[in-house]
Amino acid sequence: QVQLVESGGGLVQAGGSLRLSCAASGRSFTGYAMGWFRQAPGKEREFVSAISWTGYSIYYADSVKGRFTISRDNAKNTVYLQMNVLRAEDTAAYYCAAASGKFGAQAVLYDYWGQGTQVTVSS
Repeated sequence: QVQLVESGGGLVQAGGSLRLSCAASGRSFTGYAMGWFRQAPGKEREFVSAISWTGYSIYYADSVKGRFTISRDNAKNTVYLQMNVLRAEDTAAYYCAAASGKFGAQAVLYDYWGQGTQVTVSS
């Protein structure tokens, strides 16, 4: 089992920035691709970004491209999501997820999920 704990959410004004972190614990983190997803009230969960185990492959949703940056520190078993120029429509609960031996934007690829951290952007 891999346990994932997100942190860094909060309330921020539009145009501001936040940095989310996701710390993994439990079994070895080796080989896991990591993803960030979000879900706003009344909406379906949507893909935000993903990074491969090596960090060489990265995906972003079009809605966040150029504003969000995903990164990882495998020595610390942690993945990050730097969010800049935040907009009201970025308001959602943000979840990190881990995929063993797979990589992509589809939620079904991910084996483990965190509990989420709330991001609220005021306009």
